[in-house]
Amino acid sequence: MLAAPVEEGEEAQSTSEDPEAPAGPGSAGGVPPVTIRWSNITCTLSDKRAKVVRFLLTEVSGEAKPGRLLAIMGPSGSGKTTLINVLAGQLTASPRLHLTGYLDVNGQPRSGGEYKIAFLRQEDLFFSQLTVRETLSLAAELQLPDGLSAEARDEYVNKLLFRLGLINCADSIVGDTKVRGISGGEKKRLSLACELIASPSLIFADEPTTGLDAFQAEKVMETLQQLALDGHTVICSIHQPRGSIYSKSVVYMGPAKEEPLSYFAKFGYQCPDHVNPAEFLADLISVDYTSAEAFSQIVPNVPCTIPITRREGSKTSVKFTKKPIVKRRGGWWKQFWLLLKRAWMQASRDGPTNKVRTRMSIASAMIFGSVFWRMGRTQTSIQDRMGLLQVRRIFWPFVLLQSNTAMAALTKTVGVFPKEKAIVDRERAKGSYTLGPYLLSKLLAEIPVVLPMVPTTEAAMALGPSLMTVFIVFGGYYVNAENTPLIFRWIPRVSLIRWAFQGLSINEFHGLEFEHQHSFDIQTGEQALERLSFGGSRIRDTVMAQGRILMFWYWTTYLLLEKNKPKYQQLLPPPTPLH
Repeated sequence: MLAAPVEEGEEAQSTSEDPEAPAGPGSAGGVPPVTIRWSNITCTLSDKRAKVVRFLLTEVSGEAKPGRLLAIMGPSGSGKTTLINVLAGQLTASPRLHLTGYLDVNGQPRSGGEYKIAFLRQEDLFFSQLTVRETLSLAAELQLPDGLSAEARDEYVNKLLFRLGLINCADSIVGDTKVRGISGGEKKRLSLACELIASPSLIFADEPTTGLDAFQAEKVMETLQQLALDGHTVICSIHQPRGSIYSKSVVYMGPAKEEPLSYFAKFGYQCPDHVNPAEFLADLISVDYTSAEAFSQIVPNVPCTIPITRREGSKTSVKFTKKPIVKRRGGWWKQFWLLLKRAWMQASRDGPTNKVRTRMSIASAMIFGSVFWRMGRTQTSIQDRMGLLQVRRIFWPFVLLQSNTAMAALTKTVGVFPKEKAIVDRERAKGSYTLGPYLLSKLLAEIPVVLPMVPTTEAAMALGPSLMTVFIVFGGYYVNAENTPLIFRWIPRVSLIRWAFQGLSINEFHGLEFEHQHSFDIQTGEQALERLSFGGSRIRDTVMAQGRILMFWYWTTYLLLEKNKPKYQQLLPPPTPLH
């Protein structure tokens, strides 16, 4: 793994009289200069079953200064992403991980709250139905001060769009794998624009050129280089850079230009002519684990590729908690309305899905309307009515804002929520909003909301239909509540489908009188309700029961999401050697 400042520049000197006011995009005058140093960073992953310890990082040291772009290069598996996550305080916590080392900012142990940080991840996740301008504007409203006028905020957004080369696609939807939108390079620059809203001093980018062609990769790297020249401290990892990217200034935590090649030439590793130096160095530090001979030859030389001066650092334990330099920008209700606006735009603009929902609802209404037209009051109409109510409760008319089946809502939600959860986790980590406004806005915009309590889409798709089947069976039509085994009698009480069926049945049968020829025939609607064990119930009771169940599950969802919010690994000082 090599660390190479690709472009050197003057270390930015800046002052900001008002920390709450956003600096102009690319303006060095609004970004406090930050120098970040790290030493003896070691990260291990333990496997208790195999009783082995795997080293992800081993005594890594380095330094990044303002006005420079530090590129961390290396082959796959060399620890680039792990190091970037450690420096950004974004390494996901795990009991199997052990992280030690020293890290300070401007000579002081970093506590996590003094400087704003931007973290550009490999995956570019957005709401696909929003335009580029809308995505950036909503992010600006959530992060910028409330006192900033709408005109100033719009001007700030326009400057960001122009600065990052997004002005031509500003009114295009972002898109995703199913909906065509902007290109991969434009998505990467949009991710960077969203991170730059709060004028961060430190910018971390994890393999920003991954998945891009040579032209788009060079444009992204040029943007990062310009941000470094504007006073930001920029650190990025890069797998196999284009020669034009690397040749601007080649360094490995030392002198620039041709020194790295000369350094390695001393040990017999001469870079051939007409070969990309970046590819040569990446191949040089790669280890062939499949060949014992190659492995034995390369391992003794690996320490020579890390000419970094180690220094004594503070022994203070550093706990990474990514906090913004300023307070959360908007109040609770402002966050709620902005998030509701975003969720509603995302849901309402999903044209293909909404067309399918509408057509399905119209077709279902026509089919069932023709089948159950003029049922009459005969004894056989009782069965027809119960069958219709059974179908209607699966269609869940309890929810009137969206005409789709409970199963369709379940399938849609479990497919969308895992991806959206990743976006929400990132935005919450930046302090853009709290969990409450998001959950309420999602509830109103995506009714019915079925939030999966499993980690993957595949697991949710397997669990969801199974739960729906259980609730349908115990919904009051197939199994009478009085005949339900004691061990399962709690299921009808917590089933929204059962309470929906009960309420619909009361509404349909109350006050009806049926034709009858025998004394044992059902003569009134109340008798039909007694057969279903719904006698004596009121519609108000079913509505209250549904409300209690919904409140319980939404509150449980809130607590689970709050409990499972991202946690990051704590950086501990290295153990003191025993003498």
